[in-house]
Amino acid sequence: MNKFPYAVMLEKQDALERLDVRVRWGRYDIRVLRFHLTTFAPGRTVEFHKHDEFEFHFIPRGKGVVRMEGQEYALREGMFYLTGPGVLHYQEADAHVAMDELCLHVDIAERDASPQPPDGPDRWELAEADDCVLQLRALPRVPAFDVHEAMPHFLAAYEACSEGAPGLYTTIKQHVVQILLKAARAYDGGAASRLELPSRDMKAYRYRLAMQYIRANYAGTITLNHVAENLNISARQLQRIFKDVRGDASFSGILEEVRLEAVCKKLAETDLAIEQIAISEGYSNGNYLHAVFRKRFGMTPAAYRKSHQPLGGIVRHG
Repeated sequence: MNKFPYAVMLEKQDALERLDVRVRWGRYDIRVLRFHLTTFAPGRTVEFHKHDEFEFHFIPRGKGVVRMEGQEYALREGMFYLTGPGVLHYQEADAHVAMDELCLHVDIAERDASPQPPDGPDRWELAEADDCVLQLRALPRVPAFDVHEAMPHFLAAYEACSEGAPGLYTTIKQHVVQILLKAARAYDGGAASRLELPSRDMKAYRYRLAMQYIRANYAGTITLNHVAENLNISARQLQRIFKDVRGDASFSGILEEVRLEAVCKKLAETDLAIEQIAISEGYSNGNYLHAVFRKRFGMTPAAYRKSHQPLGGIVRHG
């Protein structure tokens, strides 16, 4: 016989409920009220009652029945149903077989009814939270199968709580959101509309990554191919990106620009020897830097230093 994976949750049934878990998701404040595994002994009944909050019931083992809104439904392993807010319901375990229930009770309150700007930083999360809560409020009061496997999130949250690992509070909140999302999807049959996901301007994105890589590695041996390989694109693609974003700028011109920016900074802020600066910023020697610098700025590195350092000179090194 396979071991019941959720049995460990019976060792300390109130472990998750001792935590005051609050989740801010989109425009909603979600507060966890109950979060546990319970067992209905054979034949046990829970008389008609209702809750003000959402109550999620998952059946990881056993069988029984639930009555809600004038209908009786058979329950068995792998099923899920939602009661509340305000749904009158009655539960009963099979006369001969115990029934286990994973229960999650949450209050879901709308924090701000006013819509956020469509270009706001969290508009995709906002849309997903709205879509999920709208589905939950409209779910039919009929059991369904846990086809998207929300149940394992109960165990994962319990284990995170028991282990006390760093980040456990955030981890538990993430599992709560996953239970809500997967419960809402249990009834859609795959027909739910897809929300638009955030997308990037790939040209601007790759240019930004290329510049970050160049700025991190300019002092060493770096080529167009090195940068392109780091971005997982061809050198030709990268060169085209540079041309589109920077006009006629070539890779070598951009690399020289980055190196000279670093040289100018050290000339202005340190008293390091020009030869030392040249080598530290990717030039073979001071003479080569002198020629490149004079061609770009119309003055020598020494003249640039003199014109950009405050009176009295610089005493910092670095």
